[in-house]
Amino acid sequence: MQFDSACSALVSQARGQSVGDLPRRSSARFPDKLAIVHREVRLTFAQFDALVDRVAAALHAAGLRRGDRLAVLSHNCWQLPVLNFAAARLGVVFVPVNFMLTGPEIAYILDDCRADAFVVEDSLAPVADQAVADSAGTVRIRVGIELSDSPVPDGWTPISEWTEFRGDPAPEVPIGDDDVIRIMYTSGTESRPKGTLLTSRSLMWQYISCIVTGGMSTEDKEIHALPLYHCAQLDNFLSTDIYLGATSVILDRPDPEWLLRTIEKEQITNLFCPPTVWIALLRSPNFDTTDLRSLRKGYYGASALPVEILHEMNRRLPGIRLWNFYGQTEMSSLATALGPEDQLRKAGSAGRPALNVETCIVDDQDSPLSTGEVGEIVHRSPHATVGYLGRPEKTAEAFSGGWFHSGDLGYLDDEGYLWVVDRKKDMIKTGGENVATREVEEVVYALDGVEEVAVFAVPHPRWIEAVAAAVVVADTEIDEAAVIEHCRKHLAGYKVPKHVVIVDSLPKNPSGKILKRRLRERFSAEPSIAGT
Repeated sequence: MQFDSACSALVSQARGQSVGDLPRRSSARFPDKLAIVHREVRLTFAQFDALVDRVAAALHAAGLRRGDRLAVLSHNCWQLPVLNFAAARLGVVFVPVNFMLTGPEIAYILDDCRADAFVVEDSLAPVADQAVADSAGTVRIRVGIELSDSPVPDGWTPISEWTEFRGDPAPEVPIGDDDVIRIMYTSGTESRPKGTLLTSRSLMWQYISCIVTGGMSTEDKEIHALPLYHCAQLDNFLSTDIYLGATSVILDRPDPEWLLRTIEKEQITNLFCPPTVWIALLRSPNFDTTDLRSLRKGYYGASALPVEILHEMNRRLPGIRLWNFYGQTEMSSLATALGPEDQLRKAGSAGRPALNVETCIVDDQDSPLSTGEVGEIVHRSPHATVGYLGRPEKTAEAFSGGWFHSGDLGYLDDEGYLWVVDRKKDMIKTGGENVATREVEEVVYALDGVEEVAVFAVPHPRWIEAVAAAVVVADTEIDEAAVIEHCRKHLAGYKVPKHVVIVDSLPKNPSGKILKRRLRERFSAEPSIAGT
């Protein structure tokens, strides 16, 4: 059936629902219900939606239009989700930036995404100023978030001018399902991070999968303490709460004592943490004296919870049901989940595909493998990215054979449960943060006197994995401390090797490829490295 263009536009408008619509629709259902809590700020859904409207109007008044890029560098705060949804309403592309990065690392992201606007927490203004100075100069709008009760530096507009904006309202901007509204930077295995392009369709379908697969509800009251620059906290949890009309309590950081106090005070029902934080909670001296009876749903990701920790949680938190969420940024980020009924029966598994995901194991020729055979984990899903910014060759490689290639190795058991056994790409996950080994290696190679280096992961009781480096040197004056100090000058703290060993040579195969598996096996068994 054919429609004229005017009619088609009206039909699309009536049928549409994108990320920017979610606060308005939840406000219509639950205007007086508590939506967002951060520090002393408590916003109902009606108040939150009004803030999103005002900030969207301010963005438009500042000259930002569909497709422009808004980069944000901040610790967790109530302003961050306001900016996210305001940008989505205008079709402005939201670019969260890891607040642990150095000035040069941030400058690379600003240049790669060609950021038009940069919103920065006041305490991070010095590193942001350095990043802007080192960048190519596309940033034309600079705004400061007042979190430390000090005035924003010269050259930065206070965000209060946006949140209190009283000018003309923003125009209604039609957002197509496949319009890119988010760029998330992921290290992967490259020496430079890649900009992952997420559309409204990617995110909306992923929200539905999270809600259904993760047993989420309008009645939930959830803490968001992990960084909101990550898809996991922002999209698996906070945005799904806004979608449902559940209450979100935002903490600046995942401090165990702060988490415990907040669970008791706010009667929290849901909590997402990587295993490192769950373990820190259990080890807190205040754990057993804190009233945690309200906590009903727990989520973890980045790695599996050790079986002994699962047993301990069953004993000490008998009312909680657990989910393991597995995925990656390119999947927006949920791919599979292990539900409460399988936590012990399938301990260590990544579970089964989420509602809107199909998962397969393939060989190097993209042919499906049989049950129990190890190969690359691939997915088909509307969650998936539409590609990498400015990297068509990487996009083509990732979607070889019509599947999204995760880069992880695993197998499916006879019940269809996924088991992740290794990483096809050399990436370390330390405390839930991705570290590309090649990026660290390039920094170490820049140190005069270094001949060879291999960066790899070793087990760690707190971070699950720690960054380690084996280094071959020509200059005997270079020691472990010198390598670490050099890395600290050029890398974010979590990327700096926790352990460095000076070696005579690196293990290699006949073709000259360094065998990192042997390094992991060797140094993971050394008490001076593993477990420290």
